[in-house]
Amino acid sequence: MAVAVTVDAGTGSGTAAAARAKRRAKKKAGNVVDESQLLTVPDGWKEAPFTKEDNPRGLLEESSFATLFPKYREAYLKECWPLVQKALNEHHINASLDLIEGSMTVTTTKKTFDPYMIIRARDLIKLLARSVSFEQAVRILQDDTACDIIKIGSLVRNRDRFIKRRCRLIGPKGSTLKALELLTNCYIMVQGNTVSAVGPFSGIKEVRRAVLDTMKNIHPIYNIKTLMIKRELSKDPELRGQSWERFLPRFKHKNLKKRKEPKKKNIKKEYTPFPPPQPESQIDKELASGEYFLKESLKKRKRVEEKKAKQAEAISRRQEERNKAFIPPKEKPIVKPKKASTETKIDIEAIKEKVKKAKKKKLGALTVEEAKLKIAADDKKKKK
Repeated sequence: MAVAVTVDAGTGSGTAAAARAKRRAKKKAGNVVDESQLLTVPDGWKEAPFTKEDNPRGLLEESSFATLFPKYREAYLKECWPLVQKALNEHHINASLDLIEGSMTVTTTKKTFDPYMIIRARDLIKLLARSVSFEQAVRILQDDTACDIIKIGSLVRNRDRFIKRRCRLIGPKGSTLKALELLTNCYIMVQGNTVSAVGPFSGIKEVRRAVLDTMKNIHPIYNIKTLMIKRELSKDPELRGQSWERFLPRFKHKNLKKRKEPKKKNIKKEYTPFPPPQPESQIDKELASGEYFLKESLKKRKRVEEKKAKQAEAISRRQEERNKAFIPPKEKPIVKPKKASTETKIDIEAIKEKVKKAKKKKLGALTVEEAKLKIAADDKKKKK
């Protein structure tokens, strides 16, 4: 017995489409993530290290880097070179030290699997050549550590000025450098014409900015103050996603040197469109005085008289200057001593009374009656 089942194709397809749409909506609802969570990095997150499983076949070509080192670093490098080789052998990189040529070389091997490790090895030997200790330089082999060698020798032309600014970067007893190290979590080494820094990427950027500003004659205390404010602002979760420009101080470079004023100042006269009057000639002066119409003999006699008058004035002036030496100076008037006034007479009786009273006031002094009795007693003794 056959049973016929009829299904409406339109309704069946509609219900299946609705079910699929519901499933999609549920998936979307489950996968919806807040955009702020996607933009922020969770605290304590670290990128997974690069292992041999990520690159099992190794490298196709051999790479090598070499760098020279100064003569004074030879003894230290000879001492710590076994430790350098041991640290690089863990990453399958060979290191060789050439004392005759004065160079360090690092090369990859067939077992090297990390392609970026040769770059880190190159930075390691560069830091060792720039007087960084092995304990600090070996940190560059870690994934979360970077380095920067800042060349400061060519930033300042004057050698004395360069030395002063480099000393300013170090600070008294290295205090400024220590403050930068604590704020940036970086190791900083100032040596010769370079500044080497080892630490996290964000700290390296701040160190470079502070060093370049110091060489541009901006004191490092300004950058230290800015870093301290940034550290405090980063602790507040509300301010992390906001701009910090309104909190950071703005330091303007002020040139305090005053312009030297000239001793003689040229004062500009007021502009006049008319030219200055023409100076009088000798003939004009003679015409004005009437001398022009005199005879030559009279002119000559007048000139002789003027000359004699000038000579007479000069002689009299000279004679007065000579006579000044013979003029006696003015003496001070003699002050006569004042005579003692005879009017004030000495009162002898008053002085006697004062002496008697003083005797009476003395400690242990006898009164008048006691003194009479004592005299009488002494006389009786003498008679006996």
